[in-house]
Amino acid sequence: MVNKINFRDIVFLVSVSLLFIVIQTTFVPLLAVSSIVPDILLIWVVYISLVYGQIPATILGFSVGLLDDILSSGVIGLTAFIKTLVGFLAGYFFNENKRNYATGELLFLLILFFSSLAHNVINIFFIIQGAEMTFWSAMIRSGLFSTVYTLITALLPFFYFRKRIQT
Repeated sequence: MVNKINFRDIVFLVSVSLLFIVIQTTFVPLLAVSSIVPDILLIWVVYISLVYGQIPATILGFSVGLLDDILSSGVIGLTAFIKTLVGFLAGYFFNENKRNYATGELLFLLILFFSSLAHNVINIFFIIQGAEMTFWSAMIRSGLFSTVYTLITALLPFFYFRKRIQT
């Protein structure tokens, strides 16, 4: 089923995305633990995939990923590619009947966990090329911790939406 998005939704998605990009590039680095930061843009893309569907999440994933690449010092296009892929894959879990409370379910955290894990696996695979560090040591040192940190950060919106569903 195709989810129709109106102009108001587009303005909301663009505005919140820009806000999250600013937060991710300026304030989130202040929360770094041994240079590991939560990925609020990934949380946002997974949220969009569950609430708006696969196509909006794919487009949004590419857009926020590209802006994140441009604003941070990294390989241009890598984050855009990964977040596009995450938006596309997480969008398979979109359910029109559950869109109002999808993020208050444990399924949201499970999808986010696997999305973050996949995000970090792909990112580390490309980043360690030519480095002396092995894939598994990089995955253990930063990939798993980044996944857990992102998941812990996602507990805030999770409990907010869970509380909202119960009332």
